[in-house]
Amino acid sequence: MTPFIRLHPADDVLIARAQLIGGATVENITVKGMIPPGHKIATRAIAMGEPVRRYNQIIGFASKPIAAGEHVHTHNLDMGPDKGDFSRDYAFGADVKPEPAKREATFMGIKRVDGRVATRNYIGILTSVNCSATAARAIADHFSRTNNPAALASYPNVDGVVALTHGTGCGMDNEGLGIQILQRTLKGYATHANFWGALVVGLGCEAMQINAWLAQGSLTEGDNLRVFNIQDTGGTTKTVAKGIELVNAMLPKANQVRREPCSAAHITIGLQCGGSDGYSGISANPALGAAVDLLVAHGGTAILSETPEIYGAEHLLTRRAVKREVGEKLVTRIKWWEHYTQVNDGEMNNNPSPGNKAGGLTTILEKSLGAVAKGGTSNLEAVYEYAEQVDAHGFVFMDTPGYDPVSATGQVAGGANLICFTTGRGSAYGCAPSPSLKLSTNSVLWRKQEDDMDINCGEVIDGKASVAEMGQRIFELVLATASGTPSKSELHGYGQNEFVPWQVGAVM
Repeated sequence: MTPFIRLHPADDVLIARAQLIGGATVENITVKGMIPPGHKIATRAIAMGEPVRRYNQIIGFASKPIAAGEHVHTHNLDMGPDKGDFSRDYAFGADVKPEPAKREATFMGIKRVDGRVATRNYIGILTSVNCSATAARAIADHFSRTNNPAALASYPNVDGVVALTHGTGCGMDNEGLGIQILQRTLKGYATHANFWGALVVGLGCEAMQINAWLAQGSLTEGDNLRVFNIQDTGGTTKTVAKGIELVNAMLPKANQVRREPCSAAHITIGLQCGGSDGYSGISANPALGAAVDLLVAHGGTAILSETPEIYGAEHLLTRRAVKREVGEKLVTRIKWWEHYTQVNDGEMNNNPSPGNKAGGLTTILEKSLGAVAKGGTSNLEAVYEYAEQVDAHGFVFMDTPGYDPVSATGQVAGGANLICFTTGRGSAYGCAPSPSLKLSTNSVLWRKQEDDMDINCGEVIDGKASVAEMGQRIFELVLATASGTPSKSELHGYGQNEFVPWQVGAVM
């Protein structure tokens, strides 16, 4: 193998496969100084202000003259004087292609009475407000297999009782965007296929009133959904006791489920990348994209999100939009984010993070071009706002922040029954009630943090597997996980603390 990776003949940079030492020769170019793994080296002299290309796309502009063989990074590459506001050809629908030939694969899923299919079978304890979080956790703790193994011993078909609490629900406009997002998120979880049933615990005087939420979401109490407030029940002790009693009433029915062969069309994957590095857009992300194309061919659904992390690459998605209005809706969300960051005294290039930069990424444009690779090559069928119910099949987009727990929370609220999460710097993340698979972008991370990684896409960098081969392996792992095989994060008990609804608007 060569010590570098060239992604496109027209690129101005190469990517170091391993650490390059000053004086070494790369494509007849003498390396100037040390180039860390995953970082970029200039293939030619680049004048100040000139655009720099990777993936044959602009990733930034030279902030000073760059010599051939020099390290290209934050010291000499930035978004340019216009902060990346350069022309991008949205060409709505220009790359739409015929639907792929339908394929059939099955997994062992759990069929619900309404026709939906679950990958897990939990009972959830949700909260309307932070004030009821302690009581909700106490209810779930009673059923902990670690602290009280007898509580669920007679219910082997129940994956667990989990408390998903949050830090908001009050101190907010009771009709504004913030409470609308929270209402959508809680409805999506309360009715999620992976929950047999859910309790929603409130305090009683909060802005996020449970009765108003039920009415707004056209929800009614029943065997699978119970709601109550601490103030009405008579305090914390009585609330916890009531919650335990209600869960005990749910468990016998929840345990009656069984797994049976189901079409892969019932799988909806939320696509995430966190702790990205210079290899993310070369190995794990395109391999996950190949798996997405397979899932779409089988009738399944994949949700790309993290709007700040497609910024500068959105034109690659609008070209795949099946309708002009789908592409225009994505552009509208991009413009909303530009305004949102501006009024909060930020800018879109506040992302990448320090860890991303240490791993070789320089600008948000570069990060985004790698991030969109998770979406494969399938047509873009629809664009959704945060936590909206995803009702289209195929490849779709949901507007979310780039912060992974917030983003994945929106995807699960929208119906994702599995998460695929690529990482190059390392991640310790899980998601309840939907299992999360973590994909390592490089073999060094795999060896260092195999305890948390489910598959090593670093084999692509190492020349041991192609992107297509790795995509097939990811797809097969998705089927196995959806069938009940636990992910690494599930074995560690992750999932309850990672429920983070998106908070927008003023805290009052």
